[in-house]
Amino acid sequence: MDNVQPLLSALDVFARAPDKVSLENANAWLQDFQHSRDAWLTCNLLLLSPDAPPVAKLFAAQTFRSKVTYDLHQVDGANILPLRDTLITALERYHTGPRTVITQLCLAISGLALQLPQWENAVQTMIESFGTNPATVPVLLQFLTVLPEELVSNTRIPVTDEEYRDRCTKLLTANANQVLDLLSIYMQASGVTTTLQNQIFGCLRTWLIAGEVDTLVFAKLPLFGFVFEALAAEELFDSAVDVLCELIHETQEIDDNMPVIELIVPRVINLKDQLEERKEDPERIRGLAKVFAEAGETYRLLILRHTETFFPIVEAIGLCSAYPDLDIVPITFPFWMRLAQTIGKKPSVEPLFIEAYKALMGVIIRHLHFPPDTTSLAPQEADNFRSFRHVMGDTLKDCCLVLGADSCLLSAYNLITLALSRGSISWQEIEAPLFAMRSMGAEVELDDESAVPKIMDLIPSLPSHPRIRYAALLIISRYTEWINRHPDYISFQLQYISAGFEDPDTEVSAAAGQALKYLCQDCKQHLVDFLPTLDTFLKTTGSKLAQDDRRQVYEAIAFVISAMPMEKAAESLRSFSFDILSQIHAVTAKTTPITKQELKEIGYGLENLEGMLHVIGPFGDQLPAACQNSCQEVWSIFDRFISKYAFDYDTAERTTRVLRHGVTLFGQSTLQVAPSVLSCMVTSFEVTGFSAFLWIAGKLVGRFGRESDSTLRTTFVALYERSTKKIVSLLQSKAPRDVPDVLEDYVQLLLQLLEMVPDVFFLSSAFPLAFRASMAALTLIHSDLVFAALDLFRNILTHDSLFPSSSHPAKFAVYATTIKNVMEKEGFEFVGYLLSGLVGDFPEDSTSTIVSIFRSLAVLFSSQLLTWLPPVLQHLPTSAASNEVKEQFMIDVTNSVNTGQYDKVKYSILSLHRSARKARDRRRVGPLEQ
Repeated sequence: MDNVQPLLSALDVFARAPDKVSLENANAWLQDFQHSRDAWLTCNLLLLSPDAPPVAKLFAAQTFRSKVTYDLHQVDGANILPLRDTLITALERYHTGPRTVITQLCLAISGLALQLPQWENAVQTMIESFGTNPATVPVLLQFLTVLPEELVSNTRIPVTDEEYRDRCTKLLTANANQVLDLLSIYMQASGVTTTLQNQIFGCLRTWLIAGEVDTLVFAKLPLFGFVFEALAAEELFDSAVDVLCELIHETQEIDDNMPVIELIVPRVINLKDQLEERKEDPERIRGLAKVFAEAGETYRLLILRHTETFFPIVEAIGLCSAYPDLDIVPITFPFWMRLAQTIGKKPSVEPLFIEAYKALMGVIIRHLHFPPDTTSLAPQEADNFRSFRHVMGDTLKDCCLVLGADSCLLSAYNLITLALSRGSISWQEIEAPLFAMRSMGAEVELDDESAVPKIMDLIPSLPSHPRIRYAALLIISRYTEWINRHPDYISFQLQYISAGFEDPDTEVSAAAGQALKYLCQDCKQHLVDFLPTLDTFLKTTGSKLAQDDRRQVYEAIAFVISAMPMEKAAESLRSFSFDILSQIHAVTAKTTPITKQELKEIGYGLENLEGMLHVIGPFGDQLPAACQNSCQEVWSIFDRFISKYAFDYDTAERTTRVLRHGVTLFGQSTLQVAPSVLSCMVTSFEVTGFSAFLWIAGKLVGRFGRESDSTLRTTFVALYERSTKKIVSLLQSKAPRDVPDVLEDYVQLLLQLLEMVPDVFFLSSAFPLAFRASMAALTLIHSDLVFAALDLFRNILTHDSLFPSSSHPAKFAVYATTIKNVMEKEGFEFVGYLLSGLVGDFPEDSTSTIVSIFRSLAVLFSSQLLTWLPPVLQHLPTSAASNEVKEQFMIDVTNSVNTGQYDKVKYSILSLHRSARKARDRRRVGPLEQ
């Protein structure tokens, strides 16, 4: 009883409005309590106490369920059956409620039954205990409902596959028919309430889902007919729909279940009339749509084989698709998709299906219409509708699969021409078919000569409404591969796109940018002659465009340049880049302070240059003549610019991204400026602490690290030592969590130095500082950084120099001494970080790397490791690893080391990780949320 009052106090915290710290402390206390052996007795006392508050009783029931799942090993074998009796007694005591307590106790008994093979007749015991008294029948139904759910879904219960199969057979399969008979009796009992009938249906549904119901047996029971009868009762409708859908699903093995299907289908078809009779009741239509859609999906092969008999199901699904409530419509989409996929494989299509998909296409296009007053939509509603339009677009593709893309496109085209012929029309009547055309564009044959030319000829005559222009521009974006095969349309497309940039609507100009980008990407060979036109457009209109649109224009131009012969491409790239570089040079030469707007414009220019370089890529090993001297020229501009404006974070990010592409473009020619670039980068990092400068430095080390250049080698040493000194300084003034990006790029730089220039890495005085600074990365919840740091430590501690060989160069002995000296100093703390992360927040996939590191530690630092481990393990939280788990880990590692079986360290690490993961998963569910 000592735990009762503290337990009540902890639970009371949740009843108030506590501060965050109090809430976390109470939560941690309750979780620790749930793990303890005392919890069994304390929770039993609370359940039996009439004075315990309701929240304490619920918590006690939840704790029993949790402990049966995780901690049954704490119960002596002699007390297992008494534990079962205790739970059943508690369930009898609470048969009138609360329902939450009943549910948790039923879950606990279900989990216990799975793990207790000596309880042979668990289901029969529960039926005898609760099934004869009308007052306790709801309790039995709740148990029978959760039993299959718990056995199927609670994968945390520790049983082997063989044990699981054996117990499921005995608990579920062997009792299924008896449960069905019992449910039939209860359903027909005199005085049965709709509440109980709903509970019966809920129970039946879980047994159907678990696959334990023999449909042939079930169809002979009165319960089968009552499922359909219940569809007429408002109070039972939803439950009956759920059961019927699962029943239909269980008959998916058509040949085995044909007698049952012959009973189901006529009854389902008879429901079709209700779609008209109850059309004002969306919830009724929703339920019917679920039934028809399930029947359609399950019986689609029968629909195709016996179309006349089964086609009413297709008609009913069509009516559901046409229903105006767009929350109901998508229930039908999987059916249309799967039926279309099946039909699409057949050489011919039945006329009934052709008409069904024609009707469906018309329905979908009507659903695509924006409401007459778009301002009536709340922002979230508008976003949801736009997203749903793309879902409907996928269904239009299904129509193409059955009807043919050209036929569908012409149908949409005809809707537009018909609307235009009427004169006075709404923009929605044009926009919706245009959206449909865009959605179906992926299905168009590139050599189509019937539908797409008509669409292209139609676009110039469309009204100039911004929504229509937006949709038309996106059609051009979608059809650029077709346009590449029909280049006569390019001139017109460019005119239409150019006009789109002048539209004041920002979405229209953005669509124009996208259209130009894709047109230039897919039709670049045909657009080379248009490059002067694009240049003129950029010079006259570019400054008026929003930056996103301007960037897309530059990328579009880059695609065209990439299609030119190499020399001409180089000249064109130089020309377009010169405008941007001239702006950078001019700003750098300014003697007056730069304004924020000027710096912003320079940033835009850098973005545009980056986009061009990314598209064009490298020219190859041999640079064209136009680029021979460009590397030094460009770097001289950037060198002065960075020295002056490195203080601005966004500018630093954009500049280094351009430099990265510059290294790719100029290739080996970059070597001549690499020392200068690296010096600039490390100086800028020292001044600003921005990670971008480390990032590009790491790329240069990776690119030129193996070059035999003494100047470059000296630069690498300076980079290593100065960047490490700056990192150490940063970590003295800031917590690692405040500079994760800097740490990540620093560790990546170290990885490159270790790989490319190990002399520099190991022999520098910076190595001990770098090792210690990198350990800070292991304290963060940042997957990429943790992976990089672990890779670094693995590469250090498994380096060849640590494993003597006569073939090793003499300097390897110095490497090994350096590593060992650092580990003697940092090993204890390093091992602490590794194990804390392993049982804590390290990414799941990091375990293999930790195994490699620990194996190396066991081989190279055996005695030290066994000295480091006890205090490290002592400091690991018991919430992550229990004392028993830590003791076993220590025993296993000690045995592995003492017997020289170092490979077995792997199993010690994996076992510790597995135990910690189970504890973590358990604690992710709050003590009051189970």
